[in-house]
Amino acid sequence: MCWNTPCKILSVSFLVIPEAMASADVRDKLLCSICLTIYTDPVILRCGHNFCRVCIDQALNTQDESAVYSCPECRAEFQERPVLQRNITLRNVVERIRTTERHQEEITGICCTYCIHSPVPAVKSCLLCEASLCDNHLRVHSKSPEHVLTDPSTNLEKRKCSVHKKVLEYYCTEDAACICVSCCLIGKHNGHKMESLDEASEKKKKKLRNVLQKLMTKREKTEESVQNLEESRRKAQEKASGEAERVTALFIDIRRRLDDLEKKVLSEISRQEEQRSLSLSDVIQKLEIKKAELSMKMRHIEELCNMTDPLTVLQDPDTGDLCDPEEGGGDKTHDVDVDGITGMLHAGLSDIMTYLQTISPAKPEEMRPQPPSARSLPSHTQDLPVSGTEYGGDGVIVRTGGVGGKVTAAGEGGIYGQGPADILLDVNTAANDIRVSDDLKTVTWSEKRQNRPETAERFQEIQVISIRRFTSGRHYWDVEIRGSEWRWRVGMCYPSIARRERQSVIGSNNKSWGLCRMQWCKNQYSVIHDSKVIQLPHQISSNRFRICLDYEAGQLSFYELCDPIRHLHTFTDTFTEPLHAAVCVCNGSIKIL
Repeated sequence: MCWNTPCKILSVSFLVIPEAMASADVRDKLLCSICLTIYTDPVILRCGHNFCRVCIDQALNTQDESAVYSCPECRAEFQERPVLQRNITLRNVVERIRTTERHQEEITGICCTYCIHSPVPAVKSCLLCEASLCDNHLRVHSKSPEHVLTDPSTNLEKRKCSVHKKVLEYYCTEDAACICVSCCLIGKHNGHKMESLDEASEKKKKKLRNVLQKLMTKREKTEESVQNLEESRRKAQEKASGEAERVTALFIDIRRRLDDLEKKVLSEISRQEEQRSLSLSDVIQKLEIKKAELSMKMRHIEELCNMTDPLTVLQDPDTGDLCDPEEGGGDKTHDVDVDGITGMLHAGLSDIMTYLQTISPAKPEEMRPQPPSARSLPSHTQDLPVSGTEYGGDGVIVRTGGVGGKVTAAGEGGIYGQGPADILLDVNTAANDIRVSDDLKTVTWSEKRQNRPETAERFQEIQVISIRRFTSGRHYWDVEIRGSEWRWRVGMCYPSIARRERQSVIGSNNKSWGLCRMQWCKNQYSVIHDSKVIQLPHQISSNRFRICLDYEAGQLSFYELCDPIRHLHTFTDTFTEPLHAAVCVCNGSIKIL
């Protein structure tokens, strides 16, 4: 038997090696070309190539956008997404290979040292014998204390002292090393503090659990930070998308307005050209008639010049009044009104620029405020004894007398006929003791400073001016005073007005004109310019006022919006700079209507 056994083992080994090699070759053929691992739930395409179902699904999903599908291996293209057919034969082969590999893994684990005829899994390892034991050999193994049994291991040398070749039983806390009994008694660890392996292991596990808890807490915070960043990114994307839509809509509206303006200007040019053409046709007809008359006179004069009888020439009645023909040549014609068309174009562009200024980025819902529309006006001047409801909102108002004069409607195309000017306050000029609303229409005095940056254009005290400036034309705007019992001013100023001196307040210099409430009397009002105060004789009952500007005429007027509208005062000057609306408030608030 002893001689035959090696021969059998040898023969088996020669048979196993080719089988293992064959199995390795077969396994290579069972690898998915996408994930490079053995197939899982294999499916087949029409081109004949096999893939894991999950792998090929993900590959096809990435091709959905292009709507052209192809095999990841041979690049064969399909017009439609291919239907995945399960390859049952290949699946069975894969399962058999996996079963065989699992069996081999179990067999190739730690085997009993004494079972030499066939591999038998070991259940324990003896540190003293440095051998692994199956159940049968474990029963007959020595039960003496020096034979220490552990779980099956192939590295038994590491569990012994490298110096004394004895089992490691203690832990030196000073050197942080596992040692044997001899190390404790006679070795270099003699006299050191010792602990059993179990005790030292539990202490280390406790420390590791604390570290693990801290790491888990840190990981949770990291996950929370990631979620917050993801949410911030999502909100940023949504905001960017909303801004893109807003800007797109804005430019669509601007293009529409430009198209309307182009059509309007071209229509006006066409109308004037047609009118000019008709006028020229009439002139040409008159000149043709005059030309015929001149030809007849010329022929008659030529006949007289050819006559030899002097009496006939002198007595001819048609040549009694020999005057030179009229110089010139008929009626004067007018060319196209280029200045009028240019003015129309500039007015349209100014309207578009005003529209852009009214758009608040912080409020997309107010992205398209409609520009004020012109209303039809009376073609003749008339008194306005009725309330401002009919004429006060969009009505045309002028002063016919001095202070407290009658308010009348202007003629067609008169001043202030295009509705109220759209006034927005410039936060960059607002003093730090006032607040400006989000819609840039209301200014409120505040005890708490706003901590805006100090710049050259910012007012030092309770004042702000408008973004829009006026360099020509006729305009008006209305204000409402809310809760302000004293010290407020409204009016207009030059952009070169001082920003930091006490004389920077409206009316306290020669660069601004204002209406204000007298500090010492609740219902007493005055107008002020260049620190010169004109007290108004009226008792003011309304908290609404209108400021009207006629730039070319050099007039700035103030009205009380009562029933009927009452004129308060008009400043007359020659304006040399653009004018801005200006508001100053010491308590309460002022709203631009």
